[in-house]
Amino acid sequence: MSERRACEVVRIWRSSHRYRSHRRDDRALRLRIREIAETRVRYGYRRVHVLLRREGWRVNHKRTYRIYCQEGLNLRRKRPHRHVTSSQRMVRPEVERPNACWSMDFVVDSLFNGRRFRALTIVDNFSRECLAIEAGQSITGTEVATVVERLVKDRDVPGRIQCDNVLRERVHFKGFGQVGV
Repeated sequence: MSERRACEVVRIWRSSHRYRSHRRDDRALRLRIREIAETRVRYGYRRVHVLLRREGWRVNHKRTYRIYCQEGLNLRRKRPHRHVTSSQRMVRPEVERPNACWSMDFVVDSLFNGRRFRALTIVDNFSRECLAIEAGQSITGTEVATVVERLVKDRDVPGRIQCDNVLRERVHFKGFGQVGV
C-alpha cells in the first residue's frame, strides 16, 4: 500500500508521518545547569543563564528557563505569608479515643448588608463530631468559657483543647478544674 493511501486510511497528514524531531541533545547543558544550581543555591534561572553565557554556552534564556524548571530547581521569590506560621506549628499527637482532644476555632462571614458575624466551632478530633456551634456578632471570652463549661457538664473533661493550630496544655477555666486549651 502506498504512503498516501495508508495515511488516508489512518487519517493523518503525510507530513506528520514523515516528521523527524530536530531537538538538540540537552544532557550536557542540563548537567551544567544542575551543577551551577547546586554550588550557588540562591541563584535563579536568570543568573544561571548569565553564568552559562560567560562560560561560552550559546543558549537562549527561554531554553535555560525550560531546563531549569524541568530539573525542579525553581526558586520562590518570597515565602508566602500563610506558610510562615505553618513552619512553626507543633506536631499534633495522635488521638486514640473520643473526648481526648477538642479543636476550637472561629469562623467569620458577612451578611448581605455587610455586617460581619462569627461562629465559634468546637469539634471532637477523634469522632469528627461537632460539639458546639455558637454564632453571634461578637463572641467574648466569657461566652467562650460558658460554651466550654456547658460542654464539660454534658460530656467528660477533654484531655486537651487545640486553638488555631497551637497546642496548649492545662489551663484553668473558671467553674471547673484544669482543662487543656
